[in-house]
Amino acid sequence: MTRIITKVSSAALALALLLVQSFPAIAQEKFEIAAGVAPSYVIFDLGVVVAGDSASQGFGVSPNGVAVGRSIRTGGAQAFSSSNAVITGLPNLAARPFCVANAAYNANSVVGTCATTLFGTSRLPVIWQSGVVSQLPLPAGETLGDANDINASGVAVGSVNSGSAQRAAIYSGGTGTVISQTTSNGSFFTTAFGINDSGRIAGIGIDPNNAARNVGMIFDVGGSTATDIGALPGMNGALAFAIGNGGHVVGSSMLNQGSGMPFIWTQAGGMVAIPLPVGTTQASARGVNTSGWAVGTASSAFAIPFLYDGTNTYRLADLIPAGTGWDLSTNTSSSALGISDNRIIVGTGVLNGNVRGYAMVPAGNVSIGGRILTAGGNGIKNAVVTLTGGALSSPLVVRTGSFGYYSFPNIAIGGSYTITVASKSYIFSSPSRIVTPFTSISDADFSAQP
Repeated sequence: MTRIITKVSSAALALALLLVQSFPAIAQEKFEIAAGVAPSYVIFDLGVVVAGDSASQGFGVSPNGVAVGRSIRTGGAQAFSSSNAVITGLPNLAARPFCVANAAYNANSVVGTCATTLFGTSRLPVIWQSGVVSQLPLPAGETLGDANDINASGVAVGSVNSGSAQRAAIYSGGTGTVISQTTSNGSFFTTAFGINDSGRIAGIGIDPNNAARNVGMIFDVGGSTATDIGALPGMNGALAFAIGNGGHVVGSSMLNQGSGMPFIWTQAGGMVAIPLPVGTTQASARGVNTSGWAVGTASSAFAIPFLYDGTNTYRLADLIPAGTGWDLSTNTSSSALGISDNRIIVGTGVLNGNVRGYAMVPAGNVSIGGRILTAGGNGIKNAVVTLTGGALSSPLVVRTGSFGYYSFPNIAIGGSYTITVASKSYIFSSPSRIVTPFTSISDADFSAQP
């Protein structure tokens, strides 16, 4: 396992250890930064929507940790969302059997693209709201489009048309609009890849004075001009793939159409190189969270997904336990495309020889809880709730309070747990359920029979 260790004094290390012991949830990040210790992760298979699907891919994650992607089968692909390892298939648009979810604001607000082939033929931009699919409105005269991201205000971005006519687009308030604003030298947007909650858009464009140069661009909704974010030293252009709510933009910088190097950009600091992971020669950063942690994919002979924590770059393969069956370092299918504000990483890897979407979750503890209810919706007092499985050496048992609530605190991430409820006065048709928590669960409810 690769580790990048920063020397610290014994006094600083003692203080960090004291923080961890006294305030583990607060001190964890401080200790990692102080000691230079690589973060630890647990990896989960996002699965497939329908048994027999040949593969799945993870394409993004919402700020609060909802993973999205697609499940692939013969003759079609179905978009999905996944929260706490529960995959939910999203319906395809009529006459478009190949759909993919590219981004989400939360579980009820997902955007993507539906097409007639896996490679995007006759593509249309779509939104899933509470699981219901609808086409996003295209600008007048346009027949093709896609949606790549959505923010808290429900504003989505992507592109319309294709080839030399492709242009970045905004979908908002029932209207599709082409981003026509240009940079000071006339560079224009071709694709918008990301939008943050303040309405700043990041994407790529073309310089009409040098068509060989990629232009990384940002644009503020309602603004009059776009901005070229520049290039790393020795390069002349960039591709901007994501923007976070902290204002960080990430992507790849290159000389004309040459190999790219990963970067992170801010308004105040400009473009800064992200160190390459060990053993790689080129890379692109593809996702960034509010804190400026970024993920992406590097390469040499193989695709190497990576995490950048603002100082160090780590191969994802080095951050998960050994023996999981996951290969994130010796194939060409692996990727890391999104990171949430709670640092859940989503991408694609190879699990026991099969291409699968994954969610990597920071190792730690969560709580599991919910409410035990009568058929009429009233809380049941003194119901017995048992938790088994996962990392537990023996079952945990609690009783519900006056209003039917129960909770199991400090449950280790990284396993599947079974919750079972029993009551002397009530019968439950489904007294048990299995949960695999990425984050704390507060809605594992049970309702008694009438």
